[in-house]
Amino acid sequence: MAVQHAKGDPPVEVGPDENLTTRLWERAESAGSTAILRVWADGGWQGITWGELAQRVRAVAAGLVAAGVEPGDRVALMSGTRPEWTVADLAILAAGAVTVPIYETSSQSQSAWILTDSGAVLALAGTADHAKNLDAARAQAPALGEVFVFDDGGLDALADRAGDEHRTEVDERARATRPTDLASIVYTSGTTGNPKGCMLTHGNVLWTVRQAAVQLRKILSGPDEATLLFLPLALVFARLVQLMVLEADVSTGFARSLGTLQADIASFRPTFLFAVPRVMDKVFNGAQRKAQGSKRRVFDFAVSNAAAWSSKVAAGRRAGPIVSAGHAVADRLVYSKIREALGGRLKYVISGGAPLSPHLSKFFYAAGIPLLEGYGMTETTAPACVNTPDEFRIGTCGRPLPGVEARVGDAGELLLRGGNVFAGYWENEPATREILTDDGWIDTGDLAEIDADGYVRITGRKKEIIVTSTGKNVAPAVLEERLKAHRLVSQAMVVGDDKPYVAALITLDPDELAAFADEKGLSGDAAALADADAVQAEMRAAVAETNATVSRAESIRKFKVLERDFTLEHDEMTPSLKLRRRNVAANFASEIEALFPR
Repeated sequence: MAVQHAKGDPPVEVGPDENLTTRLWERAESAGSTAILRVWADGGWQGITWGELAQRVRAVAAGLVAAGVEPGDRVALMSGTRPEWTVADLAILAAGAVTVPIYETSSQSQSAWILTDSGAVLALAGTADHAKNLDAARAQAPALGEVFVFDDGGLDALADRAGDEHRTEVDERARATRPTDLASIVYTSGTTGNPKGCMLTHGNVLWTVRQAAVQLRKILSGPDEATLLFLPLALVFARLVQLMVLEADVSTGFARSLGTLQADIASFRPTFLFAVPRVMDKVFNGAQRKAQGSKRRVFDFAVSNAAAWSSKVAAGRRAGPIVSAGHAVADRLVYSKIREALGGRLKYVISGGAPLSPHLSKFFYAAGIPLLEGYGMTETTAPACVNTPDEFRIGTCGRPLPGVEARVGDAGELLLRGGNVFAGYWENEPATREILTDDGWIDTGDLAEIDADGYVRITGRKKEIIVTSTGKNVAPAVLEERLKAHRLVSQAMVVGDDKPYVAALITLDPDELAAFADEKGLSGDAAALADADAVQAEMRAAVAETNATVSRAESIRKFKVLERDFTLEHDEMTPSLKLRRRNVAANFASEIEALFPR
């Protein structure tokens, strides 16, 4: 039964004198010798204590003060996920300044827009390539001063500039920072046009951190809990995670790279992870790819059993003796090996950034690693609702966080209100008025349903709804996620606006395609394999399986397998891996036109 409104529990409040560095100084005093961050060095995971972290943050913040950074100044931060990112972010905040994250995959023109629009006065960069990007953008960003590079000892160089008077100034600024002060301008990765700068205050972020920590307390509160960070910290979801685990005093490791992620997870042995669906897709597809010969039949049985077992058990019902016996067999032969490959201690994965495919949710739930899907956006400081270990419903984003209200508007759109809702777009009042109401509700632009128990389910994106020439409304995301459940499919984009039927562009996963080619004895380059009869047959089967879940009017009638994937380099994906539909449509205009012959 659907309802129109849901409200979280009463919130945990933020004190009037608190800010995002308050907990850092407190922990340095009370638990200074406890290792809180871990990095790979000298063949093992080396710890950074609370005391060392606070000392480093204060030194870099003093360097920023010495370099002329004033309270309220914007400081750009472009780097991969590494401990220096966390130190730099906290140092910027301790200096009373405003962090402006830039994705390390951003182009020069994207960096230039962010630097110019924010008026950043100084930048911190991870590598020489990042610094080169920022320096090239300098011509369009006259306010930008020096660029300090982590790899070149930039944080040490900053810290060396500071004297006692600058360190004292940091202490005074940190104490003076209030929840209403601006902490960050986070630029949305935007699927169209230039990104807009979302203003997040100290109160926005700290309030959201505390509500999320309460919602996920069962995951965060054990004595041996640990997590590994690998998502880009320029993504508000990942950055909130970093601040939340610091708030919860949870040991946190930094993966060396995405290339070493599997090895890092196996050696670090986290108890929970935060990920986007694409990462879990890779884990699933990798396990499936390794299952050759008779092992493949066992793996397929495990997938089938997971669907049957999870559908009942996750809903609080008994699975029945036959399904339960099958689950025990699948656990021994398949699920246990996946848990072992993921370090042997992993209990939960919190997933955000994009919708989860149902087959992934059911598989990992059966494997003993529930994927707890959540929902949020940059404008809501990331999470607004999330599933928890005790309140979990597959196919939903969970219930609202404490202090968050959710309701469905007249057009079926999801509206949210709470302390996590941003302060508006930087120097863009018209855009702010478009999304925020006078009484604090934000229009997410996503279509949703709320069930009788308060669980939120996202059903589509309002602006992405396809209206065929016959007048049928089609939500493309539902079809796309189902297509991506096939092992060979990397990305899919459904088209058909003002056309007589719906069609799809499909891209192939290179690793899975190579493995499939070996299995079938196929050869040739990507273009030849995309047109191979065996690949086309697999895609027809994937489309047929997808169509079985929708009406004929919504079904995919034609498809085109492309020779390459959608990429960041071609500006077809956002850094958070959402489709830039307009750009994909422009880049593959001829292929789309061929799907609708006149």
